[in-house]
Order: sequence, then structure tokens, then C-alpha cells
Amino acid sequence: MGETSLNLSNLKPAQERKDRKRVGRGPGSGKGRYAGRGIKGQKSRSGSHKMRAGFEGGQMPIYMRIGKLRGSTSKDAMPVGPFRTQTVPVNVRDLDRFEAGEEVTPESLVEKRLIINTRIDIKLLGTGEVTKALTVRVHRVSSAAREKIEAAGGTVELLREPKADGARRKTKQAPPAGEAAPEAGPKEADANPPQESEEQT
Repeated sequence: MGETSLNLSNLKPAQERKDRKRVGRGPGSGKGRYAGRGIKGQKSRSGSHKMRAGFEGGQMPIYMRIGKLRGSTSKDAMPVGPFRTQTVPVNVRDLDRFEAGEEVTPESLVEKRLIINTRIDIKLLGTGEVTKALTVRVHRVSSAAREKIEAAGGTVELLREPKADGARRKTKQAPPAGEAAPEAGPKEADANPPQESEEQT
């Protein structure tokens, strides 16, 4: 027999189509009555599958049960998040985008797309190498970064002096060698000293 010609009467898809699941359309559909969700419970309700990540049904979640490491540089610092710092880091290797003799300021770093904005203080770190003499004006700088900038013939200026540490408790210092410790003064006399009782005659 010859091949049948293709026409509208014998068209069919190359792959068999699979009908979508229709729930709640009566017991004859196979997914009626409870629509495949079982009887009662949280997951039988509408919107029950929109729970936030980490939700444990009202139980104290694990991220709240475990201990937290506090601190501004701790990776596990809670609840603000990791690396709670008040400066944005910039490494000396990123300064290669500047030409020799240029001035590095927060505004120029934004132009070079090394930082997003100038609202947060900038700290220069010493990762990498720098071979150009640059005038760097930032808020903070590490000792390694300062050494590399000055070794390349550049200079570093701070836009803001670092904050001094909080007042510490004053401790009594030991007297220098060869000096005796000062003697304690006599105790003050009582305001109302006891009077001697007269002898009874």
C-alpha cells in the first residue's frame, strides 16, 4: 500500500499529551472529596504551602536554638548578619585602575565603581600589590596597605581621625624601683569620742 497523505483528518501530536490533574471534581475523577490532601490538618488548608524558609510548625527553629557568636567581625554574628562592620573594604590591588599621580578619594572610587556610594567610611586593606605613586585619601588604612602605598612613592591621608578607645579603668601603678610605697595617713579621730566615766564614790 502506498503512503497516506498528510491531511487534517490524520494529524496527531508527535508525543502523546497528558491531561492535567483536575482535583475536586467529584469521586469519579479520582481526586474528589479531599482532592488528594487527606483529612484535616495544616496542609489540607489553602495557602498552607506558602510557609517561610526555616518554619518548623511553630516549634522553636534550629537557627534560634543554637548558640550565636556575637561581634562585629564574626561570620555567625546575629541577628544583624555576617561581618557587621562600619567600613567598606578596598584593597590596594584595586587601585590599578588609577593612573600614576592621581588622587584616590571616595568620590573617585565611586566613579571607578569600586564602591557603591560614599555614605559608609572606606578602609584600605593590603591585599595585592600597587606599583603606582598615588595620593590616597580614605577614612582608615591598615598598616600593610600604608607600607605598600608609601613604598610605591605614594602618600596616605586620613579623612577622619580614628575614634579613641573608651575610657579604661585606672589601675594603681606600682612605685618605681627603689622608691618605697607611701605610708597610709593616720585615721581620723571619731567625731564624738567616748567620754570616760567618773568613778563612783
